[in-house]
Formats: sequence, structure tokens, C-alpha cells
Amino acid sequence: MRRLIYGLTAAALVTPLVVGASVVTAPSAVPTAEIMVFYADGGQRAAIAAIEAGGGRAVSTEPKLGYVLAKGTDPAFVNALGRSEAVVGISTDRAIGFASAALGARGRIPSAGPVGGAATGSLGLEGRTASAGSAELAEHSASRGRTEKGARGASSSPLAHADARQAPTGDPRLPVAAGQGSAPAGDPGLSADGGPGSAAGDLGLSTVGGPGSAAGDLGLSAAGGPGSAAVDRRGDSAGQVGQARQLVQAGGGAQLAGVVADGQLPDGSAVRGSAAEPLAARQWDMRMIGADRANRIAPGTKKVLVGIIDTGVDGKHPDIAPNFNRELSRNFVTDRPNDPKGQPFDGPCEYKGCKDPVDVDDDGHGTHVASTIGSPVNGKGIAGVAPNVQLVNLRAGHDSGFFFLKPSLDALTYAADNGIDVVNMSFYIDPWAFNCTSNPADSQREQLEQRGIITGMQRALDYARSKGVTLISALGNGSIDLGNPRTDIQSPNYPKESSRTRKIDNSCLNVPAESKGVISVSALGPSGRKAVYSDYGIEQTDLAAPGGDALDGTSASPLRSILAAAPKGAMLRDGKIDQNGMPKTASVVRDCHGSECAYYQYLDGTSMAAPHATGVAAILISRFGRPGEGGVAMDPAEAERLLYASATPKACPTPRAYVYDYFGQKETHTCEGDEDKNGFYGRGVVDAYRAATLSP
Repeated sequence: MRRLIYGLTAAALVTPLVVGASVVTAPSAVPTAEIMVFYADGGQRAAIAAIEAGGGRAVSTEPKLGYVLAKGTDPAFVNALGRSEAVVGISTDRAIGFASAALGARGRIPSAGPVGGAATGSLGLEGRTASAGSAELAEHSASRGRTEKGARGASSSPLAHADARQAPTGDPRLPVAAGQGSAPAGDPGLSADGGPGSAAGDLGLSTVGGPGSAAGDLGLSAAGGPGSAAVDRRGDSAGQVGQARQLVQAGGGAQLAGVVADGQLPDGSAVRGSAAEPLAARQWDMRMIGADRANRIAPGTKKVLVGIIDTGVDGKHPDIAPNFNRELSRNFVTDRPNDPKGQPFDGPCEYKGCKDPVDVDDDGHGTHVASTIGSPVNGKGIAGVAPNVQLVNLRAGHDSGFFFLKPSLDALTYAADNGIDVVNMSFYIDPWAFNCTSNPADSQREQLEQRGIITGMQRALDYARSKGVTLISALGNGSIDLGNPRTDIQSPNYPKESSRTRKIDNSCLNVPAESKGVISVSALGPSGRKAVYSDYGIEQTDLAAPGGDALDGTSASPLRSILAAAPKGAMLRDGKIDQNGMPKTASVVRDCHGSECAYYQYLDGTSMAAPHATGVAAILISRFGRPGEGGVAMDPAEAERLLYASATPKACPTPRAYVYDYFGQKETHTCEGDEDKNGFYGRGVVDAYRAATLSP
């Protein structure tokens, strides 16, 4: 694989601004606001002239993506720039994007990313994701949706209110795997080391023989305590459906009308004896797409580089380290302890200069994504879809879960320039859940801002695709028909309390899920149905993959969510494990080998679905890629064709108007299209085994 000089940063992606033969110099007055000014083709000089005419100054340019980094002092500066025909979009000093596996009550206000030594603003805000069993099911990962209220105004998903209901007590007596010890009566005890599982009636998933969590606890407690969900709209529904999952606080009984009986689900309760990977029996998702069989014949190759654009990757995790490429990994963000108002944002800086190393993930979202894609077959924990590929951390998200525009653009540009074969994007761009170019409900400044998001991301995506990068994204967790959005009640979500209700239509885009050239993935529960939180739409859904759904059954259970690696530090900080390293919630599993222990967590969301598709793409590139930069290469159009060809077609449900019925509340999602292409499953469910055996 191609190796680069360690230490290359985002600064190398931005060039000093040169007009003619001279470098633009700063005027005597020091401007304050920093923005990205996207110019039309051939419009760089005119854009710079407009910047100077407005009283600002140009700092640097990024010719690959067609923008000028500028500073200006007057609040009217942006509007003045908008009057120039050369300017097609402007990103102001707002934070952009959000994805997180542990939102909770942490503050979330945008900050800025480094650009050639200067902090660059963008847009962004609010979180959504969750840790499965712990009510943490609704996600944004990225990958990227929005809360279930996104397109329905006053009405919202029944899951949004489920936390107000308490389910009847129940005892989901799950079988214990052979050789995994026993547990007290009534305990599904999934202890891997033969010791007691947890208190009777608990779904505690301790794998080291210690207690799991409090008796009768499904890890679905309210926000703030162990098991609470962080509502993430992006890709892991672990927050939205997560909060809704706070519903089962009394023993996991909650009866859910109109869903598959638990005994019929191929979820984590179907523990089937030992396997090479100790926790493999809980990976219903891998069995659903045939990855367990594909691992044996086409596990991928180290020549394939998979980029994880997310909150970071715990490169020291025992179930990630063997495949983690530290040399190529980059962190494009600098932590900010507090927001501009002095409120906690990323929290205290752990490292000098507030710059986390490339093998750190203080959130857990990116680590979960990376693990699903490429955890190795090493006798520890789980195995990913493509266990032999290399994982490259392209961090664009802050500890707090926000994604700023500049780091996101830098991550895509870096991927393009350094031989990355496929990237996973389980996030979306804030502060606008839907970006509209000419919405009458928005001011001129807001319209320019949304045009900047659409334009900037599309240019970065196009550049990456032109360099051989296959682009895969989470579709979103808003339970929204993206082909017919009507109301956006959560934008702009930054600054705080600035959102309002505005009418929107299908011209408004969720970025990058609806950007051109991106393969967007909806989420499935263990029964194979589209997860209730998953966005959908015949124009927007390209593929479907398991993303988890803790409510896909006659009771709520974290075992129906996706299990993957979790950073110990993040689990400790979020109160999911105690000071002795013991899980305090059923959503966290501990796996020990000798003196080495590692952690895994259950999450739901399209953020969890997208990496399954990314892993399958990595298998296809490993098999059919040709020698190229970084090792092997494949035209993204060919990778896309093979992904669709290897997918298993899945028709719309009958009737097409599928009713989700939870706790007396009903919600209907209507599937359009036929088996070849429809709004729930796109061109089908990704299939790792077919990808491993496909003849092109």
C-alpha cells in the first residue's frame, strides 16, 4: 500500500492565494468572520474582487473544490458577496454536520476546524444516535437523517413518545450458548467466561462473568443514567428510537402490536454454540447478508483502503488494531472545550493543542462503523463484513458529534488524493436538515448558506469519485419519505433555539445522502423489514442493509441492534461501564482474553446499515479491482454496478402502506416501486456472500 509522510494535515490541501504572480496580503484592519466562498467555473478572480469590494480579504484558495477562504468584518458582508454572479454559495461560521453514538445532555454547538493554521467556520448542530439496548436507537452516520418529526410538522413518530409509557414486566428467557456458562433463573445470561450473568430478569450482556446491569433493566433508562439513549438523527437510530426505547424500563416486556414474535427472529437471542469469534453468535446482521460465509472465501485484501469519515476510530481496540492504518489516517478537526458562549462543547482537551491522535475516538460512533466494516477474524469479539481490509480514519467529526463543512471537505479531498477505495459517510450536514437553494421562507443569507452546503459537498464528492473513491452514505433516521418532504421543523438547528417551522419540497436536499454519485442505504431490523426510524424514498434509496431495530419483535431488546466495537474511554465517560470495567447497561458487552478486555456496544440506525454496504463494496473491490494507487483501484461506477448486481432484490411489503404499531400509536410508511427498485429497499439488500461468489 502507498505510504505517505506522517503528519500531513488539512493545511496541505489548501493553497496560499495567488492572483497573477502576487500573494494576497492582509489589509491593516483585522477581519473577524471567516467563510468559504464557492465560486462559479472560471469565477475565482471575480469572487476575490467581490470579497475585496465588500471590505473583506481572501486568505487562501482551494482550486480543487472551487472556493476562496475569506474574512470579513461587516455582518452585511455575506449578503454583499451574494450579489456577485461569480459567487454560487457561501458557508459562514456555523458548524456543519452531526453524528454521535453518545449524545445525551452534552452541549452541542459548532466550532471550527483548522485551515492552514486558522480556524475555519462552517455550519452544524444537534445530535442523534443511540446505543441500542439503552434507548439509544435513533440515529442521525452518518451517517444522517433527522428526528422523526422532520417532515411531519406536528405529527411525529410514535417512538418519539414511547418513553412516556412503561411496558409490562416480562422475562425474555434467552437460551445460553453452549460453553458460555449459566445464569440465575430468568436471566438470559450471556456470560462468555462461565461466571454468573446478571441479576434475574436482566438482559445484562456481560461476557466476563460479572454482573450485567440492574435486575429487570434492558438498558432502556431515561437520559442521563446508564443505558440512556443519545438521540442521533444521522445513521444510528440509537437515539431517536433510542429514546423511544426508554419505553421498556421494567424488564423488557413491552408488547408491540403487529410485529414478528421474538422466537421467529434471527437476532442475538439465537445464540448457537461457539464460533471462531466469541461474539459472532450475536451478529444476526452478518448472517442476514451472508458475511459469516463470505469471510471464509473472500475476506477482502490489505490492498483495499476503506476510509471512515466519522468521529474517529479507536485504532488501539483489539478488534480493530490489526487492520488499522495509522500512517494514512488523519484527524481534520481540533477539539474545542467550549462553544462561543462558554458552554461545554467537546469537553476538556486530552492532548496538547486539543488535537486528538489519529487512533482516538472519544464518541464511539466511528469505531462502531469501522468495526462493522473490517473487524478482523482473530479469535476476539466479532468479525466485520470484510475482515482483511485496511481501515483508515479520516476524522471530520468532533468529540461532541458535530461535523463541520471544512473538515468534511478536507476528508473527502484527502481520500481522493491518497488512494482510498471506498468511504463510509454516516453523517449529514447541519444546520439544515433539508438544504433548499431558493426557499422563500429563508433569508438571502440562509439561502446562500444552504447553496454553499450543497455546492461544496457536491464538488468534494465529485472530486473524490473522479479519483476512484466509491461513496456510501447512511440514508437518515427521520422516518421520512425523502421524495415527499413537506415540513422541516428543526432547521436551522444552530445557534440553539433558532429552529423554526418552514415548508419545504422535494427540491430541498439531505446532504450527502441525496447528493449525486452517493450510494445511500436504508436500515433493516432482524425480521428483514425496513426499520421504523429509517428514511426512505424511491428516488433516494439505493440499497438496504441491517441497521438494527430494538423494537422489531413482540418485546424490546438490544439484541436486535447491531453489535460492534466500542472505545473503553467513551463507555466509561458515558456511564456505560463502571470504574472496574463492568458493563452497567445491556447495550454494552465486555469480551476478555487473558488480561486484555475489549468493549462492544449495540447501536441502531442507518449509520449502522451503511457500513455493511461499505464492507460489501470492499469485498468486490478486493476481488475485481485492478492495480492502482494505494494497491488496487476500481471505477466507482463499476463498484456501484457490482453492488447492485450482488444485492438480493426485495419487493415492497403487502400492502404497500406498511403500518408500524407501537404502544397504541401507529405510523404508516408507503413503499413505492417494484422489486427491481423501490423506496424501502432500493435495488435490494446487500449480500456479502453473493459478492464473494459473483461472476462479473
